Amino acid sequence: MEEIIRSVCQACHCECGVFVHLEDGRVTKIEGDKDNPMNRGFTCVKGRAQPQLLYHPDRVLYPMKRAGERGSGNWERVSWDRALGEITAKLMGLKEEYGPESFATMHGTGPRPTHYSTPLLAHALCSPNMISTDYHICWVPSGVAGRATMGMTNMVEKGVDYINADCIMTVGGNPLASHPPRGMDLLEALRKRKAKLIVVDPFRTELAEKADLWLQIRPGTDVALALAMIKVIIDEGLYDKDFVANWCHGFEELKGRVQEYPLERVEEITWVPAPKIEAAARMYATTKPAVMHQRVAVEHNLNSTQTCRALAIMIALTGNFDIPGGNIFPVPVPGYISFGMLCGDEDMFRIDPEIARKRIGADEYPLISGPEAPYPFVAAPLLTDNLMTGKPYPIKSIFCAGGNPILNQQDVKRVWRLLKEKVELLVVAEFFMQPTAEIADYVLPAATWMERDDCCDCNYHNFVAARQKVVEPLGECWHDMKMSIEIAKRIPWADPRFLPWDTVEEFNDALLEGAGISFDELKQKPGIEVPMRYKKYEEQGFRTPTGKAELYATTFEKHGYDPLPYYREPPESPVSTPELAGQYPYILYTGNRHLEYFHSEGRQISELREKVPDPLMEIHPDTAKAENIQDGDWVWIETPQVKGERVRFKARVTDRMHPKMIHARHGWWFPEKPGPEHGCFESNINVVTTDDPPREEICASVRTRGTLCRIYR
Repeated sequence: MEEIIRSVCQACHCECGVFVHLEDGRVTKIEGDKDNPMNRGFTCVKGRAQPQLLYHPDRVLYPMKRAGERGSGNWERVSWDRALGEITAKLMGLKEEYGPESFATMHGTGPRPTHYSTPLLAHALCSPNMISTDYHICWVPSGVAGRATMGMTNMVEKGVDYINADCIMTVGGNPLASHPPRGMDLLEALRKRKAKLIVVDPFRTELAEKADLWLQIRPGTDVALALAMIKVIIDEGLYDKDFVANWCHGFEELKGRVQEYPLERVEEITWVPAPKIEAAARMYATTKPAVMHQRVAVEHNLNSTQTCRALAIMIALTGNFDIPGGNIFPVPVPGYISFGMLCGDEDMFRIDPEIARKRIGADEYPLISGPEAPYPFVAAPLLTDNLMTGKPYPIKSIFCAGGNPILNQQDVKRVWRLLKEKVELLVVAEFFMQPTAEIADYVLPAATWMERDDCCDCNYHNFVAARQKVVEPLGECWHDMKMSIEIAKRIPWADPRFLPWDTVEEFNDALLEGAGISFDELKQKPGIEVPMRYKKYEEQGFRTPTGKAELYATTFEKHGYDPLPYYREPPESPVSTPELAGQYPYILYTGNRHLEYFHSEGRQISELREKVPDPLMEIHPDTAKAENIQDGDWVWIETPQVKGERVRFKARVTDRMHPKMIHARHGWWFPEKPGPEHGCFESNINVVTTDDPPREEICASVRTRGTLCRIYR
């Protein structure tokens, strides 16, 4: 007997609406939901392969307790009651010895509800320390820059109106691979509207091949390019004079700053010819409406936040804020408690200021870790510092869910050693025994999205949908939120403001109560959609101190940061360290995504692994010839960042990149290889990258793209 249930996929963070087909209670097929505004019926290869995730024979289905030394691979199956009882008893002992702040939660970019369940658990246990493995190089620099410029982020899921745009500019991202349903919208604009396309990318991606202008930039120099484009727009009077006069703060100061970035200088910095920079500036400024797409590649360097500031300024100068075909501010569903509110964007879920001031990094990075940070968290490099020094106080227990720091942090051999030696209690909630789980004290079995009920809103403009459970959890798997609720119930000092619900069902209903609907009622609908409104700033101004789009960021000035964007040369480059470049002659670029994988996820799903079986590094034909490397050879990569380490990749010879650049794909491990490492140090590019200082001063970003490397067979 066939049954079809509407839900929302989480094979990545796009949150595509889907219909899940079941035969005799077993999931057999996943297809797109045409009524969901994110994907309009589209599904990608990851989404279609999700039944293999659900029924994978290697899934963790029961709570497991370490039975030997960390990493020994010896485990004992235990009951939930025993696991939670022992975990909370240990937490209580550590709290008495070190204080509640010695507890931390941790998550990554993984497709799980951990982005709200882990902060709420940390705060319920009176700890300010929610650690993200990658926020410092993924999303937060854009979020901080967007807040400082217009009071809100203009990241891709919230606010990029491709379909109605006549000009699209992408910088540091390729939505065809990273956000495929939005890539579908982009292609529709090219096809139906004949939209102009500007692509800024060191790599000639499939999207770059469709561009009217492809700007092949040197990694790490995007902010110089943006400042040169702003100079052209201002000098030639191409900016929106009415919008700038009425709604922008700091135009004259910006005009003075960009005079430092003439085209000739920026051509030398970026390797992009001056005529192309000039043409791109004119195309973006004069083709209305225009939309800016920026993604995480611009955040993986020491110019991260100021790059995002410069790109937001370009949107403001051209008047493309909150208009059809531009960068749109979302319209919330009235009364609904959103993802952002749960993560700390509203006072209702903020921890007390005196506790927040204890957050690791609160003094050094106030805009991401201070009491007033919009989405407060601890940057992963600061956890590394803490585990090495014990300052300002030691982190002794970590609950990690939806993250894999052994793959996704930098200098991962050091992270592996520190987690094993310095953390007295490591609990990991996971689908599989990945490398981080292998060194845990307890591994808790997490439910997949097909086994959970959730409210979905974080990637939609004006829409809330139900991700409804399509099968009962296999084995004894639990919703991540249930884990947080049940742990908090067992902690005597838990603050009831943050996890006041007894069940996940109560939690979901509480989010919707103000909107006048229950979760069961939401499940019967495609979703709740409210009408889109434009130019909302005309009603309420911008959520900035001046009420305007701040070209000159007063928030940055308040905290001692430069209120105007500027460029600085990467600390390891042919320009800043020419002698080092003699030993490491190539620029390393990491992270272009395979559509088949989401960061480190998916390597054990056969349908996906067959399409991309090996870790690839791309190399230009001229470079390959000079290094005596053939297509298909296995090649070593070394960097000056982590001496004595190297990683191996399979060479793909291609002219899609500059001869001075090496591209290595990220997130690689080998689930089929023995634990505890599962080959996580063989081809993981983060073995040879570092999160040591210098770090970007606002968001603690590190230099994973644009450093130097050398290669050999």
